Amino acid sequence: MAARDDPISHFTPSSSPIVLDSGVLSPDSGQNLGGSLPNDGVLAGENGNDSEYGFFRPEFRQNPLVGTIDFYERHVFLCYKGPHVWPAHIVAAEFDRVPRLLAAALAAKKTEVKRKTRLTICEGRDGTETSNGDVLIFPDMIRYRKLTHFDVDTFVEEVLVKETEWLPGTPEKLSSSYVFVCAHGSRDKRCGVCGPPLVKKFKEEIEARGMSSLVSVSPCSHIGGHKYAGNVIIFVPNNAGEVTGHWYGYVSPEDVPILLDQHIGKGEIVDQLWRGQMGLSAEDQKKAQDLRLQINGKTETTDEIEGENLERETKPEEQMNGSQLEPVVGCCQGEGSGSSCCQDVGQEEQPKDLKAEEVGPTKVKANGAGPTKVKAKGACSRKICVMPSWFESWEREDTYAVLAVIGAAASVALAYQCYRRLN
Repeated sequence: MAARDDPISHFTPSSSPIVLDSGVLSPDSGQNLGGSLPNDGVLAGENGNDSEYGFFRPEFRQNPLVGTIDFYERHVFLCYKGPHVWPAHIVAAEFDRVPRLLAAALAAKKTEVKRKTRLTICEGRDGTETSNGDVLIFPDMIRYRKLTHFDVDTFVEEVLVKETEWLPGTPEKLSSSYVFVCAHGSRDKRCGVCGPPLVKKFKEEIEARGMSSLVSVSPCSHIGGHKYAGNVIIFVPNNAGEVTGHWYGYVSPEDVPILLDQHIGKGEIVDQLWRGQMGLSAEDQKKAQDLRLQINGKTETTDEIEGENLERETKPEEQMNGSQLEPVVGCCQGEGSGSSCCQDVGQEEQPKDLKAEEVGPTKVKANGAGPTKVKAKGACSRKICVMPSWFESWEREDTYAVLAVIGAAASVALAYQCYRRLN
């Protein structure tokens, strides 16, 4: 069986403006024209259980994320059928005429298209918001209904080349937020395993929040970066009203509420999962994240964010026995005096009032384990004075009792002195 992990072509802003995603091949050359960084696909038909390709696979969250998106300026989604019938390479196969002809028309006009454009297939269901043949265009936030194979050439010419309206159709303005989850299982096993539960979780959380009219979720064909599955793209206006496609990788079902509440709800990027965004080069994506972290008052750099992603993958048994925790040495002042209160204080015995700079930020493990305090980068061991046990057990009532005894003794002494003077 032929391998499908050949490196895909890399594009720069000055290269061809047509980008066909990893699941879409050029019908002319048969070469992969994918638009993300190198794909290292795993055949969907290979033997192996889901744990090898899902959220607990060994490689999960083992690679840096930021800057893994090639530069592009416009994203076109063709709504057509679903992941269960998509072949590995939608356009190269005799899948259907509309996807194949649309890709061919884009390739034929590649020198005339002004904006670098990506083409991806998303799920289409007749009678729904995304019916078969519908075309969604971002960041334009418009939809054209019912594209057929008869209309492909004129659509590409009028809409994507001339950037005018397509006369046979009427553009509809999109106002909702749109979430696309790679679920192209026939292209790569990891996407086929991770994508469907993410789509399900998104729909459940959206319904629970009463956001069904505000957020749309669809599975899509492969977008590149197999090893980063689950892969998610979110299109939502930012605080300035601008629409940019933000890409997230290594997304697990537990991350879905965070993306809904933080990114879609508040317009705040979830940096630990962020791969990049439409309109920025790989280098600019890294700079944007560093600047964002500085503005938000955080001290982590992009490299440290990447390091945190690796820390989140600590093995469960290591989390339980605390082997990843560095003990904090506690010792009284006058270290060489041999004071009896000097002892090693484990991580769990740290005083509650330690300042934030003495103890590192909370790291949440990806497997659902509870938060664990870890030592801050570059921090040295802190000296902590541990009080003797009799002092720690002293209570306010004991103080009152001692004062009462002292007062009584003083009263007796004063009375005795008065008695002697009278005699």
